[in-house]
Amino acid sequence: MKGLITAVTNKKHIKKALAAACISLSCAAGTASVQAEETLSLYNWGDYINPEILTRFTEETGIKVTLDTYSSNEEMLAKLQAGASGYDIIFPSVHMQDIMSHLNMLEKTDINKSAGFENIDTRHLKAATDPKGEYCLPYAWGTVGIVYNKKAVGELSSWKEFFALPGQGKKIAMLDDMREDIGVALIMNGNSVNSVEPSELKEAQAFLLEKKPLVSAFTYDSIPMVQAGDIAAAQWYVGAMMYVQQDPENLAYVIPEEGATMYQENMCVLKSAPHKSNAKKFLEFFMKPEIAAMNAAQQTNGTINKAAIPLLPADLRDNPSVNPPAEVMEKLQMFESLGKGIKLYDRVWTKFRTAS
Repeated sequence: MKGLITAVTNKKHIKKALAAACISLSCAAGTASVQAEETLSLYNWGDYINPEILTRFTEETGIKVTLDTYSSNEEMLAKLQAGASGYDIIFPSVHMQDIMSHLNMLEKTDINKSAGFENIDTRHLKAATDPKGEYCLPYAWGTVGIVYNKKAVGELSSWKEFFALPGQGKKIAMLDDMREDIGVALIMNGNSVNSVEPSELKEAQAFLLEKKPLVSAFTYDSIPMVQAGDIAAAQWYVGAMMYVQQDPENLAYVIPEEGATMYQENMCVLKSAPHKSNAKKFLEFFMKPEIAAMNAAQQTNGTINKAAIPLLPADLRDNPSVNPPAEVMEKLQMFESLGKGIKLYDRVWTKFRTAS
């Protein structure tokens, strides 16, 4: 699912003009600087932005865009901390934004002062370190539920039914994600997905160890297996609706009745970004209602742009799996930064994943 998307426009006339003006080495250096400013590097979740948006941004601004992808917040942070450079914009979940803010990795953009910010639903300013939107732009939100093959399962409505499938000779898959998997265990025990109570995490660990033999795969790439029927059901993101819409007779996505996690990714500029000006232009470009709607329609997730909602296709805007009713929203939980409590989760996860 990882890929590289590059959008380029013809700038020959600019190059010729610059070449004609350059009569010294210093001018040549200036030319290189101008050209360097006409690029932008994004680091985002795999398949999580509509490629057409990048093309349109380049057409409108002349800025060349490259995209690299990651599978988890932790993978993204680890790569940056290991020295990866050159990225301008990242798309962390809210709790990861708070972590990166404490690590002094994010640039203050004052995006909340840009004209398009009036389109943003400020209820989604959920980062504790950025309550006014001075750093990052709320980007997209959604749920993590269950995608399943209707021919293999028929109908599914709960985590309890999900974990019962292996007893019926049907295979299931879960994400290879510490917070999401421990989150399911905490939800099933009636606890907060942000609990740092040792007793509650011990219960979550016991739940996961009991269920581990039932899980055929821990992966982010379960969609093809569900489509083929090799896996009957998988824990996955609401983006699965993209595939459900293509094959509604065979696929379905459900928010389990016990509750689920709700994610929100925000668009942030790195303090180390080499093209901060271009990065802010992209944030401002994305606040256009038609652009936000274009992304939500293609990604089949929720948009935080109020003015974009009326532009969404009705089957997406009115779909309870994408835009749940109030009683379902009350059962959704969002991850928070755990501070030192993350060490407790690391211990649970390590024991769970290394257990035979």
